[in-house]
Amino acid sequence: MTFKEIVLLYDRLLGKLTRLAAVLAGLLLLLTALIICYEIIVRDFFHSPTEWVLEVATYAIIIAGFLGLAVAFRDNAHVRVDIFAGRFAPETKRKLDMALNVISFLLFLIFMTESMDLVTSSYTYHKLSPSILRFPLYIPQFALVAGSFLLLGEIACRFLFELLRLPLTKEEAEEKERKVR
Repeated sequence: MTFKEIVLLYDRLLGKLTRLAAVLAGLLLLLTALIICYEIIVRDFFHSPTEWVLEVATYAIIIAGFLGLAVAFRDNAHVRVDIFAGRFAPETKRKLDMALNVISFLLFLIFMTESMDLVTSSYTYHKLSPSILRFPLYIPQFALVAGSFLLLGEIACRFLFELLRLPLTKEEAEEKERKVR
């Protein structure tokens, strides 16, 4: 098996894992919408507000956000400022992207390790939310670690694709195929 084949296999496996995280993030956003609707109905029609909806909705949105990081990066759906990069030659832009991927990888590696320390501390000391739910804080905090881990995988994959000059999107692959013909 060549290095290129290993990278492509890694990309397929990571893509499936990233898509799974995206589905979970979507389900959490749906859950948030449903419990907020429930809160509105019971508060307005039955004059019986809940005490748990705000906390659960907040955790669900935070978890969904971090689980969605990797798929946003994979699909280039993130905010990207390319005022200067658009003016560079393609090879210079490729090298700049690779350098930015390395910097991003290092920053998110630090973020992930610090988040893991937070999760470990919350788990070890049995930290609970200061609310009526007394929810274990390590559960929503773990989303920071999981989301960062997936994002690190996607950044590494993008770097390897740039290094091997593989097409990042289907459009790039089709364009490359046309040039070969």
